[in-house]
Amino acid sequence: MPNHVCSLIARSPQLIPAGPNYTLLRFPYGSTTGESYDADGMHNPAQPDGVTSAYPDLRSGLIWPAHDAWAQLYAMVQWEDGTYDEVRDRFTRDPLALFGPPDSTCTEDYAATPGGQYRSKSWGMFVHPGVPLGLMVRHNASTAVAVTLAEFKLAYHLDPDPA
Repeated sequence: MPNHVCSLIARSPQLIPAGPNYTLLRFPYGSTTGESYDADGMHNPAQPDGVTSAYPDLRSGLIWPAHDAWAQLYAMVQWEDGTYDEVRDRFTRDPLALFGPPDSTCTEDYAATPGGQYRSKSWGMFVHPGVPLGLMVRHNASTAVAVTLAEFKLAYHLDPDPA
């Protein structure tokens, strides 16, 4: 079982603008949302680079890994019914380009089915303390569409020191 976990949930709708650009999903700080768990402080308003964030600013979409590790990322995104033909999501290292260019991975697109879209995903990748992670989404409707519920999770364990 992982011994380092950051599990975030956003229950308030987030309006995602129309257009070709991805939008970083934001997550409230603390456990008042009923699901969020962050014993290692990887989703803290006082961020490791010295900046203090406040939900729902862009930085509230970041998880800052506490260690170098091979990690599993998980996401769940629920979209309201809309006039889109597809929705997309991706995990992104440094999505705000704080320290270098964004590095996206596990980009997936989904053809719309009748009604809302309910998607989940997982992906393994290396994570580093100085490189924040984000969950980004987009759609191809001609007007803004809401993500009604989102979860973003990071889990990893560290190998015991062999010495």
